[in-house]
Amino acid sequence: MGRVEGATGVDPENWSAGLHRMWQAAQDAEDVTDMARHIYALMLAERAVVAVTGSRWDGRDLRYVRRLAADGAATAATTTPRPGSVRTVSSRPPAEDGEGAGGRAPVRLYEHDLTAADADFAPEAALLAEAGARWALEARFSLGGGDWASFSLGLSRRQDAGPSLPTRLLQVSEVLVAGNRRVLEHRAAERRRVEEAFLAEASLQMDATLDAPETLERIARLAVPAVAEACVVHLRRPGGGLSPVATVHVAAAVQPWLRGVAADDPWLDEALRAAAERPHGTLIAGESLEASVFGPHGEGPGRNVRAVSISPLRARGKLLGTLTFVYHRPEREIVDLRVLDDLAGRAALAIDTTTAYEQRRRNTEQLQRHLLPDALPDWPGAELTAAYEVADDSLEVGGDFYDAVVRRDGALALFVGDVCGRGAEAAALTGLARHTLRVLLEDKVPPGEALRRLNSVLTAQRQSARFVTAFVGVLVPDGDGYAVEAASAGHPRPLIRRADGRIDEVRASGLLLGVVPDALYEPGRAVLEPGDALVMFTDGLTEARSADGTMFESMLPEAVRECCRDGSGAAGLIARAAAFRALGDDDTAVLIARVTEERVEDAR
Repeated sequence: MGRVEGATGVDPENWSAGLHRMWQAAQDAEDVTDMARHIYALMLAERAVVAVTGSRWDGRDLRYVRRLAADGAATAATTTPRPGSVRTVSSRPPAEDGEGAGGRAPVRLYEHDLTAADADFAPEAALLAEAGARWALEARFSLGGGDWASFSLGLSRRQDAGPSLPTRLLQVSEVLVAGNRRVLEHRAAERRRVEEAFLAEASLQMDATLDAPETLERIARLAVPAVAEACVVHLRRPGGGLSPVATVHVAAAVQPWLRGVAADDPWLDEALRAAAERPHGTLIAGESLEASVFGPHGEGPGRNVRAVSISPLRARGKLLGTLTFVYHRPEREIVDLRVLDDLAGRAALAIDTTTAYEQRRRNTEQLQRHLLPDALPDWPGAELTAAYEVADDSLEVGGDFYDAVVRRDGALALFVGDVCGRGAEAAALTGLARHTLRVLLEDKVPPGEALRRLNSVLTAQRQSARFVTAFVGVLVPDGDGYAVEAASAGHPRPLIRRADGRIDEVRASGLLLGVVPDALYEPGRAVLEPGDALVMFTDGLTEARSADGTMFESMLPEAVRECCRDGSGAAGLIARAAAFRALGDDDTAVLIARVTEERVEDAR
């Protein structure tokens, strides 16, 4: 093998039309096949050239080699060996990455005597010799990223090359380098578009739910097989360590194996711990996998694994866990770690958001339960049912409340109320109003007086601009039924569903609580006979609206009639309002007391 010195890359003033067509093809990054066809045809048109070879290498491993002879396409042959099975020798160094003169990758020219044993030029030497060549001129150049290529001309005799052939081979090779650069740029741009689209879709999928388990499952499923053949999500346990919470494999039959490895494999556990401490993702491949369950000596599907990547899940300064991908595909097809880290960052933010939402929802529900009675009293003479629905669009504690308390004289006091707004301040007023009314009513304070005293407490605070509505009714024996001694502070009027299906209102009125000091609340009165039901509610029920703006208030009498007839009670009434509602979203409380014939005497 000999290095050809003195060749230049200067374009001849009159290069052939074929070179021009080849250059035009090189400008179109998608027309690589057309460019190669022009190159082979152009060089075979030289009278001295009997065959042409082109080979591409990954480091020292041959990816493919193609030969085309001057006697026609019948002798054309392309060989694609199994990866790693054909290697070049150390004395034939790969073309170096980098830039030469003019910012172009350097092209090196070499000459080979094919009549002598030339191990430095395999397998091209044998292919050219089979076509009748005895001497070869080779151009070797880098394609970037450790890839390189060789383009060679086979001639019958060395002296047939003439002074122009090396220059033309160099020029053709430089066009090849330029065309390859355009292809790489095009592929990189296309890959970036695909990656950006994938990340955008991933964000949409993960942001579409606030359910933590569903978010974790979506993270795993959206990446398989788009990113890798398998995905595992581990979350950090409160006491330390990592637990698998989602596992997905492209082959469903392999998933149980992967789940077991994710839960209890010492090598993976150590790899996860190490990767979690790093700022960026880790790619484990080749010899680093040999001692693992994913290595060539592992059992089951792990032997087919080519690489494993692990990215830490961090959000808002916290380590939440790890995102692991398992690849059966070649390493060069693996998504850039930068993209995987971006995906992990988005996933971590989604996980942290859903976790915080779940915790806040649990806290809200727990606080809401403390603002409502644990159970209604078992009072002879009436069946009590209650239901409460929290608005769906907020995690703030609502202001609706209800309760029932047996007075010291044995009468039953019922009340419902609504604090303006939501949140901590509303919750504080809710607790104050409910417990104040409960204590007053238990101590036999009449309904109107109980509301007056509560109003004095609320107006004396003056640190809150919120107001409260409430309705109080006390059931006392009256003939065969009960009299309802009532008072209202700006609250919707309760309904009475008579045993025969008629609907009446309980008429009582008064100013809102917490607005005007020394307000008075005039008592109202109604009578409940056996089979009648007193239905108390908050305005979340009446103000539920359909899509055309119709309020549920207009449907309420019929709904009350049906719910008391079919036994669905308070829960059924709220369910009907929820099915009706298209607009308006507010907490709703319903409290129903139905007088029972068989227990009226027991209550006396």
